[in-house]
Amino acid sequence: MADSRAHHLYRLSRRHSDREGSLPRRDAGRYAVARRATGSPAPPPAHHDVHGLWELSQAQLDTPEEGEILRLAMDHIAAVGPYSAEAGYLEVDGELTATPRDGRAHSSALDRRVRELAGQDGSVTVPGRTWGRALGLRGLEGLHGYLVVTSRSLPTEAERFLLATLVRHTAAALSTAVAYRCRREDALELRRLREERTVLQRLLLSVTAELSYQRAVYTLMSDVAASGDGEEAITRALHELTGLPALIEDRFGRLRSWTGPNRPDPYPEPDPVRQDEMLHAVAREVGPVRIKDRLISLVRPHGEILGVLAVVDAREEADEHTVLALEHAASSLALELAHLRSLAEVELRLHRELVDDLLAGTGQASAYARSEAVGHDLHRSQYVVVVQWSNRNSDDSFPGTVGRAATAVGMRSLLTRRSDHVVLVADDRPHARALYEALARATGTRSGTIGVSAPSDSLSDIPHHYKEAQRALEVRRHSHERYGTTFFDELGLYRILGPGSNHRELESFVHEWLGPLIDYDSRHHAGMVETLSQYFDCGGNYDETAEALAIHRSTLRYRLQRIRDISGSDLANVDDRLNLQVATRVWKIILGGPN
Repeated sequence: MADSRAHHLYRLSRRHSDREGSLPRRDAGRYAVARRATGSPAPPPAHHDVHGLWELSQAQLDTPEEGEILRLAMDHIAAVGPYSAEAGYLEVDGELTATPRDGRAHSSALDRRVRELAGQDGSVTVPGRTWGRALGLRGLEGLHGYLVVTSRSLPTEAERFLLATLVRHTAAALSTAVAYRCRREDALELRRLREERTVLQRLLLSVTAELSYQRAVYTLMSDVAASGDGEEAITRALHELTGLPALIEDRFGRLRSWTGPNRPDPYPEPDPVRQDEMLHAVAREVGPVRIKDRLISLVRPHGEILGVLAVVDAREEADEHTVLALEHAASSLALELAHLRSLAEVELRLHRELVDDLLAGTGQASAYARSEAVGHDLHRSQYVVVVQWSNRNSDDSFPGTVGRAATAVGMRSLLTRRSDHVVLVADDRPHARALYEALARATGTRSGTIGVSAPSDSLSDIPHHYKEAQRALEVRRHSHERYGTTFFDELGLYRILGPGSNHRELESFVHEWLGPLIDYDSRHHAGMVETLSQYFDCGGNYDETAEALAIHRSTLRYRLQRIRDISGSDLANVDDRLNLQVATRVWKIILGGPN
């Protein structure tokens, strides 16, 4: 709109010039505006036109740029008198910035003089000019800048008035432009603040939702930990929070708890090597780690890995909320397992102290009360069990592993530890293979040996039966099949062979094989043991045996059959025959035969 007005004024001034040869006074200001807009040169007007000054003021008011307002004033200064604009200054961020006339640089002396005025009007000196002034452009906000004007002659009073009017109009236009700029900047700042507020509100809502979820997770897991419902409650809560199947495995990869669909049945048997590789891979990372279709978190209070907590995420739907829930659940599980471990350690310590006393033959007076305190019945027959496992004997966690395995197979036992083996005192005869198989699964290796004593009916006999269990273990370790379980009462002749054999073990061996016959002879005043001993001395020859015993052959045959019935042994069986022969020799030579 300003450009169209300027072109209109320029065309109007040209028509007046062509018709009258001079520019009418009322169009002087308009012509100046037109010349500035079109760049056309024009001779100085013959008269000073107030109306033209008003047109200039309107053009300035329509201009939003402060620099352009100052340039309009400088370009049209001649419209109000015999003036020339030397320079203009605008205040920018508290500093005066120069705007030279027509791109010409002004002198440093002029620049220095303007700055010395410090906001006041003052005279300036320009070579070749009679008169010069630096006029401050002021508004309500303060100083907007300076307009430096010179003249070759002293201006009249009217010309000074018109110049002062131009300065005031220019200052007013600058105030308007400054206000417009501030309003525009305020609007932009307001818009920025609104956008920032919107972003912050969204962030606040997101943070609020996140905190609410965290609080819900924390509250739920705290309630689960306080309830004491154990591992099942933790996997159930994790499944409710994530919608994914949740599971707990021990550190060896065996399943302890599963909540959710698609539970494998049977659960796959863990590979010890791969399990260790997985644990090391997860332990190297911070937070849960994805391995195949599972998001896994280790449960390791105080740095010791007690188990694995995981969610099954085959579709990879887990997000940060899933990770948060898994981490909180792992923390709750760590507290649960650490508590169980602490209780187990206390119980184990009590067990150890009691078993140590029993194996040493001391503390028998208080043993029954102490065993009742830990839930063990010493009034039953006790079996001493010695467990030795390759590369695990020095492992501090191995006694706990043995205790859990024994519990898993239904053994009620007390436990202690020796330098190279673990000792159990059980109130029932262990199954032939159950404990060994459970430990093989728990340790991931089958390189272990177990020795079991004969039953002990007296607490005072437990030290002796401890030696029996050790003997059974040693015999197994030096046999062809060195790994497995061996019972002392199944050793046969090996019970009295080797170092450490004593008179009591000989009596026990004889009593095991000949006891029923000795009792029968004592009750019926018979000679069954003597008959069996003579039979072996004669090499199993019927005629020689009958002759040595001074009995008929048929009588010998009858006695041998009665020996089979009474003893339960088979004379045709090689092992039975050998054990019976050794037992009769020991009975006859070492024990002195019949009393």
